[in-house]
Parts: sequence; structure tokens; C-alpha cells
Amino acid sequence: MELGVGAIVDGKVTGITKFGAFVALPEGKSGLVHISEIAYSYVNEVSDHLREGQEVKVKIISIDQANRINLSIKQVEPPPQRAPRSSGGPRQGGGGRPPRQGGAQRPMGFVHQAPKEPTDFEDRLKQFMQSSDSKLSELRYIEKKGGNRRGGGRR
Repeated sequence: MELGVGAIVDGKVTGITKFGAFVALPEGKSGLVHISEIAYSYVNEVSDHLREGQEVKVKIISIDQANRINLSIKQVEPPPQRAPRSSGGPRQGGGGRPPRQGGAQRPMGFVHQAPKEPTDFEDRLKQFMQSSDSKLSELRYIEKKGGNRRGGGRR
């Protein structure tokens, strides 16, 4: 049996560390399940989820140039369904930035799109990074044009 990326195989936990667990695979090979690939929920301690000698089903998610095999336990099963929000509408009660007032316009070429509702951590992180990049680009654009100095800069 060829151990390739995407294959789901049975293995046995051979060691537990702070950052994950080593798993013995068929053909005398072994791989690492990183702590982030153990469960869909937050994993503080690997030993709360796995123990040495435990039989696990793992998915091979990558094999690097040094032939190290990266594994996932959580990707063997589909992610759990999230409960829908009870209110049905947008969240109420502050916490965010107040809406723009007056003539504060975005520079030409910057289109603001309504963010889609993220479904998991990776989506939220991706959305945050895109928003951050967009804001940084906007600030750089304003600085290039020489406008909007707020003190502390050269005059």
C-alpha cells in the first residue's frame, strides 16, 4: 500500500509531546499529528485527547522534502455542525466601531464588500488577514498622496 497525501490509514500513537503526537504507520513509517490537527475543538493538552498505544485513524495531509509525514486526526471526519444563532439577525449591543460619519470617503479603487459569515477559525483568520491587508493598503495609499497627516509626521 502506497502512503500518499490524502490516504486515510490506521496507526498507533507511539509518543506524545507538547506540540502533537507521533503515530506509527504501515510499512514501518511514522508521522506527526500536530496539536492543531487532533480535534476541531481547542486542544490545550495533547494527553487530554490521546494516549500512547492508542489506535487512531489518520489522514496523510503532507509529506515534505525530508520525507516527514504530517498527519491529521480531525480531517478523517467531517467538521461538526455549528448551532444556528438564536436571534436570527445581526448581533446587538456595541463592541464594534461606530459607523462612518460625514465626508470620510474611501479612496477611489477601494471597494468595501460585506464580509461573509465565517464558519470556522481558518475562515475567520483568512477574513481578518484580508481585512488587515486592505486597511494597510488604504493607509499606504493615503500616505503616498501626502494627505491626512495627524501630527507626529514630518512637515
